Amino acid sequence: MKITSPEQLAIFLKDARKKEKLPQDQLAEKVGLRQETISKFENSPAKTQVETLFKILSAMNMELHLEKRSENSTTQAWKEEW
Repeated sequence: MKITSPEQLAIFLKDARKKEKLPQDQLAEKVGLRQETISKFENSPAKTQVETLFKILSAMNMELHLEKRSENSTTQAWKEEW
């Protein structure tokens, strides 16, 4: 899946969490976070600390892979994001 914004990432992870039938409080407990922290990430991902993101990924047994955008998509993506 191609994810290019914090909002898309939050939606993807929220959907994955629900698919696993994993409530926010149980996810939070796995990595020592508060349920409110998980909720804030899912609803306002742009304000989330990178460390929190990696804790969530770890609790969901996921990892992050990055790849360089093509030259043509970079200019268009910046216009869309800003």
